[in-house]
Amino acid sequence: ARLLMRLVEPPGGRVLIDGTDIASLKKDALHAWRGRMQMVFQDPYSSLNPRLTAGQIITEPVENFERLSRKQRTALAADLLQKVGMSPEMMHRLPSELSGGQRQRLGIARALALQPSLIIADEAVSALDVSVQAQILNLLLDLQQQMGIAFVFISHDLSVVEHIGHRVAVMYLGRIVELAPCEALFAKPVHPYTEALIAAAPVPDPTRARLEVPVEGEVPSPINPPRGCAFHPRCPLAVERCRIEVPPPVPMPDGRVVACHVRAPATENIPTQPAVADDHSPAHVS
Repeated sequence: ARLLMRLVEPPGGRVLIDGTDIASLKKDALHAWRGRMQMVFQDPYSSLNPRLTAGQIITEPVENFERLSRKQRTALAADLLQKVGMSPEMMHRLPSELSGGQRQRLGIARALALQPSLIIADEAVSALDVSVQAQILNLLLDLQQQMGIAFVFISHDLSVVEHIGHRVAVMYLGRIVELAPCEALFAKPVHPYTEALIAAAPVPDPTRARLEVPVEGEVPSPINPPRGCAFHPRCPLAVERCRIEVPPPVPMPDGRVVACHVRAPATENIPTQPAVADDHSPAHVS
């Protein structure tokens, strides 16, 4: 998430958004791009300035790009608070006077202030109660439909991903192992790691048959990942090739892309890739 927003500098590779490599943008060009991208942070408590009112928090990003009169600031704050299901009267409150759900709604209103085309939501509901999570997820879906905003929603919670996702990228140690339409991925996972994730998710119906995937061992260090496929030390299907070569992403007939020597073997000779990202590898966010 921080890479996509250029809050940290990528050590190499590219970060492509809408065909533009934002990793190469400098000063004015990067400033202009940041007006098109906004972020909803994981923690609604620490991501808001405690000394600013809700109205000031919402309008602060806009004033980085244009000057607003007091009347314009008030109108903008009132409109965005209503869009996220809050009363305009709350614009004079401090974050400490709001609940966790209200703070996250305020963070969403702030992200909407510049009318971005892309919002990055980094674990945007993980710090909230389950009942509040559902409200925020439904709000994001409504905003997406009403305003045509694209979301990059990063989450470890599969039930949340299944509820909000359209296209899902499953990552392991910084590499995408499976990319698929949400419904297809949950109906029939292909990569062994995706299978293991879905098998580990709690099922509310005790009589329902569950997929069992025997995954053992600990997650390797992301700083020093294993050679070849990073999942091979824990994968029940691993073969010798998995220990030597990084599997390339292979398009499947149903539209998904899978990186697995066993489940999606490449049909042509593809040069062996290094086990760690080089300068030409796409930048991924985990």
